[in-house]
Amino acid sequence: MSDSTSPQSSPPLVRIVILVILGIGIGAFFYFDLGHYFSLETLKANRDSLRAYTNENGVAAAAIFILVYIAQTGFSLPGATIMTLTGGFLFGSVMGTLFVNVGATTGATLAFLAARYVLRDWVEKKFGDRLETIQAGFAQNAFSYLLTLRLIPAFPFFLVNLVSGLTRVSPGTFIGATSLGIIPGSFVYTFAGQQLGSINSLTEIASPPVLTAFTLLGLLALMPIAYRKFAKKNAS
Repeated sequence: MSDSTSPQSSPPLVRIVILVILGIGIGAFFYFDLGHYFSLETLKANRDSLRAYTNENGVAAAAIFILVYIAQTGFSLPGATIMTLTGGFLFGSVMGTLFVNVGATTGATLAFLAARYVLRDWVEKKFGDRLETIQAGFAQNAFSYLLTLRLIPAFPFFLVNLVSGLTRVSPGTFIGATSLGIIPGSFVYTFAGQQLGSINSLTEIASPPVLTAFTLLGLLALMPIAYRKFAKKNAS
């Protein structure tokens, strides 16, 4: 399975508008030091008020959570881990995973589209040395390769979003592989969020056994590519 969607540039005015929005969003995040809200300490310090608001305003709380997650992921800002823990703490592991999936997939798609149609030159300049290998992987089996990148935690989420926009992978394939690939990791962190009081460090969650399990899942997703190569070799 491969994709033939060719990245193109958007009209100049559209590019300018989107670049201004991105600049304002990222600039505001760092200027107002909003990053300190995305910390384990801040989450634990405000857990009672967050839980009280969620209990009283369930639908609004879920909507706000999803919108914040979309913004955080769409602008490629730090804080995804804390957001996922918060989802588990406030909504439970099942609903938290669902809300995280909606927010992360939507935000990732926005970043993917921005990289494809607006930020292409910048992303190529910044990460050009990593593109050749990724391009080759997408050419063989876009869905399996992207699914592997999502499952293995060694590949930064935001970087996969940006670099994928420079490949020929279709938006549909990107959305499907992203949504499916982030489920295991999201569930692990939302489940951990339910035990927020006992967590003292994020490294306690990302333990070697957990990281190994993700890696094995990622390698399993590459099986279609390996089988295809094996079958082709035997047929020749």
